[in-house]
Amino acid sequence: MAHRLFGTDGVRGRAGAYPLDVETVRRLGAALVRALPAGHGRHRLLVGRDTRESGSWIAREFAHGARSAGGSIVSAGVISTPAVAYLAREQAFDAGVVISASHNPFEDNGIKVFSGAGEKFTEQLERAVEAIVADRSWQVPDGEPAPLEDLDLTAPYLEHVRMALPAAGSLAGLRLAVDCANGATSAIAPRLFRELGFDLVVLGCEPDGRNINLECGSTKPAALARTVVAQGCRLGVAFDGDGDRAIFADASGRIVDGDGVLLLAARHLQAAGRLRGNAIVATIMSNIGLEIALRESGIGLVRCPVGDKHVMQELIARNLSLGGEQSGHVIFSDFLFTGDGLVTALNVLQVMAETARELGDLAGELITYPQVLVNVRVKEKRELQGIPEMTAVMNEVERRLGANGRLVVRYSGTEPLLRVMIEGQDQQQITAWATEIADAARRHLGEPAEGAA
Repeated sequence: MAHRLFGTDGVRGRAGAYPLDVETVRRLGAALVRALPAGHGRHRLLVGRDTRESGSWIAREFAHGARSAGGSIVSAGVISTPAVAYLAREQAFDAGVVISASHNPFEDNGIKVFSGAGEKFTEQLERAVEAIVADRSWQVPDGEPAPLEDLDLTAPYLEHVRMALPAAGSLAGLRLAVDCANGATSAIAPRLFRELGFDLVVLGCEPDGRNINLECGSTKPAALARTVVAQGCRLGVAFDGDGDRAIFADASGRIVDGDGVLLLAARHLQAAGRLRGNAIVATIMSNIGLEIALRESGIGLVRCPVGDKHVMQELIARNLSLGGEQSGHVIFSDFLFTGDGLVTALNVLQVMAETARELGDLAGELITYPQVLVNVRVKEKRELQGIPEMTAVMNEVERRLGANGRLVVRYSGTEPLLRVMIEGQDQQQITAWATEIADAARRHLGEPAEGAA
């Protein structure tokens, strides 16, 4: 069986180490071209990257492999993930490739692939690529990779994005804080919002190759929240390193995550008669409070595994308009079948404009249950059902929770982590239960302590 390379969001790892060493990156490029359905000519691939210092060499090595298999490469340089997905679809590429590790630190990087339809690669195609990479009967030719000429392809993407909010309208002059995480949106987000007529306060827009996501962006929104309050902004938005997530802060500095956005967007789409199927998609990590609030509005919630590709698959299968993750990946399927931070931000602003309500008011309708998330670093990802102590403690916690909470224990698809999430009515109680499970996981799965034999 071929070794698994793809996780929940592409191939991830430390830049320079397997699977992001030169040989494997080249083989991935060649394998992708080989795995694509036969066409009438050379396969055309669009490649973009975020601002990590390793992005340039990984893109060149990937392109070297792809060209060796007969592929043709167009490089968009530094550009957001949703922009690559959109351009792959609209400019007739056979695939779009993004060199990015999203919200991870600069030392990490990754390779994620979109089909020519602008959708995340299916698991079937990912397995096909992995099998080709594992086949040692072929090799990528040696030699220095050719340089890539970066083209500026952002204009058609931004034109598409602006369909979500063509002009600021009644929000003209609104003071908006924008945190670009020193990532892929640094060049385009400030330009877009200023052109629309917003008064901008900008953070995290000075990428140096190493400061991507560093104490900023969607995973570290505290600086954004402080800035919103200090600068008198009506709201703020923080993107992640590759621009497919958006997390907000309201005027009082309160953080509004993907669940809050899903609720206000779902209710707005329903009121406008544009919520197909009268349901949305969210992952197993979305708070039970979202499910309850949607139910009160007569809106159904379809849950799926973590990962925006799973959200996408459910949206397509059920022909629904909206889905997303608590982490800020929100998919408006009328625009694109992947998360897009800029589209999410413009949709939130559109709801504010059309309802004449503030973000804090709209998001305040979501009452979240207490939640605790504990990450345990693991040395291996063993099947949990094969560990009696783990199953015993998990079963006992579920018994105690009953119908008033949820337990989700799963491995991260991109990092060596076991994630333990519990929702319930009492914060202190669920924290203690999460600690019980985490302690059992450390005993059986955790990395040995320093100095241990």
